[in-house]
Amino acid sequence: MKDIFLRMDQPKNYAILTNNTSQTNELVTKLLNNATIPELEALQNKTGLLFSRSEIERFMDEEERHDVKILTKDTDQPLKTMSSGEQKKALLKHLMDQEPDFLVLVNPFDNLDVATQAHLKEQLCTISTSRTLVQFASRLDDMLPIITNFFKLNGSELEKYASPEAFWEANRHDIHQFSGTIPPPINPIQEENDELVNFTNVSVSFDGRQVLNNINWSVKQGEFWQLIGPNGSGKTTILSMITGDSHKGYGQNLTLFGQKKGSGESVWDLKQKIGYFTPSVTDKFRGYHSLENMIISGLHDSIGLYVLPTETEKRLAGQWLKLLGLYDKRDTHFRELTRGEKRLVMTARAMVKHPPLLILDEPTAGLDDESAALFVALVNKIARESDTTILFVSHRTEPNLEPQFILELHPSEKGSIGKTTVH
Repeated sequence: MKDIFLRMDQPKNYAILTNNTSQTNELVTKLLNNATIPELEALQNKTGLLFSRSEIERFMDEEERHDVKILTKDTDQPLKTMSSGEQKKALLKHLMDQEPDFLVLVNPFDNLDVATQAHLKEQLCTISTSRTLVQFASRLDDMLPIITNFFKLNGSELEKYASPEAFWEANRHDIHQFSGTIPPPINPIQEENDELVNFTNVSVSFDGRQVLNNINWSVKQGEFWQLIGPNGSGKTTILSMITGDSHKGYGQNLTLFGQKKGSGESVWDLKQKIGYFTPSVTDKFRGYHSLENMIISGLHDSIGLYVLPTETEKRLAGQWLKLLGLYDKRDTHFRELTRGEKRLVMTARAMVKHPPLLILDEPTAGLDDESAALFVALVNKIARESDTTILFVSHRTEPNLEPQFILELHPSEKGSIGKTTVH
């Protein structure tokens, strides 16, 4: 960072590390309402504004329901059509125009690609020379370099650290290891084709704008791939072509599980061979499903379990829950788990049949460090102990993730090009 970020007279800046137990919303509300908070008395009777995803969604709702343009008043583009980076840029400008005394940042780098994160980080560091920042972050790597005072929010209790060194030392996590082995499937799925996915010179356009430019990519049985690229580079487009959810695959030189796209395969045939998880999938499970039934429902591709499970199915679910360290919670309702525990169960559900291909789409988004490390350890274990091919899609480079290959999308005026590297 530039020397200006190290000025001796700059305001204090606070970092508050959060986890699954943190009552973040309550503390944010207190800060913005000038409530008395021990250790943060310096912010009392000062004006604070909120920089968060929830604020963007609030402005988006105002724009859509009441046709009130605030963040986008200087442009014809609706807020909902902007990328995450553009939305956050518009929010930050709006907040700074009001000249607050301090900004409350809640996981400011979530859902941003590496380049956009770096640009936002530089902006915030510049702002910190004249205004106080209070950064709530669930990941240590997201901490701004200008932080002077470190805290951790355990439930509603704010723990202060005597020094930055004490904070970093106390919050680094060891690499997690799962005991036991990945349970085998009841009925193994036979996949005759060694090559599961093949893109040959695939180009895709939307409304005249080219998104993908001559993508060449081959994915074979048992491989562990990571797909990365900035927002809007075409990651979602590629995934939707593989899962059969996009019509853009038709007319392309695209082969899935040995069959050329458009040659008579059904979406159902594809989905039988693909396990898929993205965090939004958990929203579909709002009923009172036990963890045992959640795992077993993966055998029946259903949301909830509507048949009487066999003893074999119950035994398999128990083996997965023991591996995850959740066996004692087998009768607990899924909705009562922490966010990190839900991700582990949903991944086990997607993996219970050992599908030829397992797609994990931004699976660690919104997790704290400990939960993300646990999730990464499970994915690495699945890769080592099964024949399932893994495709891990993420904005973030997760510490200790062990992909064999990386496909990185590089945007250009003619659409993103793909670069493959061996990890």
